[in-house]
Amino acid sequence: MEKFEKVKQLVSDIETDAGKFFNSGNGAAGTRVRKAMQDLKVLATEIRKEITEKKNTK
Repeated sequence: MEKFEKVKQLVSDIETDAGKFFNSGNGAAGTRVRKAMQDLKVLATEIRKEITEKKNTK
């Protein structure tokens, strides 16, 4: 559940930079969003692995 909370926090943190990129065309904000989205992908993969492992051990 801790990693899921990290996902929620990461999405919340991305929101400001996404607004800066999409509304103002700020390229640096777009770079930060891309990096954060990659981090989100890695975290989601870790969560999926944990769920699969827990499901298969029952």
